Amino acid sequence: MTSTDRFERVIQRLDDANSEDPNSELVDGVAQPKEQVYGARMQEWVERLDPQAPEALRIAARSQHIRRWEIPRSDYPLDRKGYLRWRTTLYTFHADAASSLLRAESYDEETIERVRTLLQKRNLRTDPDVQTLEDAAALVFLDHSLDDFLDRQDIGDEKAIDIIRKTWRKMTERGHAAASTLKLSPGSSALLKKALAE
Repeated sequence: MTSTDRFERVIQRLDDANSEDPNSELVDGVAQPKEQVYGARMQEWVERLDPQAPEALRIAARSQHIRRWEIPRSDYPLDRKGYLRWRTTLYTFHADAASSLLRAESYDEETIERVRTLLQKRNLRTDPDVQTLEDAAALVFLDHSLDDFLDRQDIGDEKAIDIIRKTWRKMTERGHAAASTLKLSPGSSALLKKALAE
């Protein structure tokens, strides 16, 4: 088995794991497992941002939300501390799930540890691959989730602007440049401009 075959097999394993997501998202009018769609979008953005992205980074992108539905946000207090605990728990959960699939495909421990580092967002400001992953996550959010996010009843403009600004601050200039090419809805586009202008 070549390294290309092994990579394709682990991507398929990740997709199979996420195919069990009970939540769905419409893509071109067809309902698909939400986290499976998310993984594909993450990998696509990583490869657009970095056409030479190493294999570990592409795997981390695909597994960023692996089986996330098993640890719902509602299991944690709906405050800042609860949110941070949920996110920290997810980082380890995703890293463990991805590691198990990588071992099943006979990946070496160095690659597995690298994927764990990426998924746990270690050294965000100093590791360019972790930052690429962060840029990709922000771009997937802006491109595919911002409209639904703004439609939520509990999100007013002030809160939405604050979240958009926090997202923007996590991105690099390369990420900002990519975001400027997105074809957002009029509402999302107007709010993004307002958030950045202020």
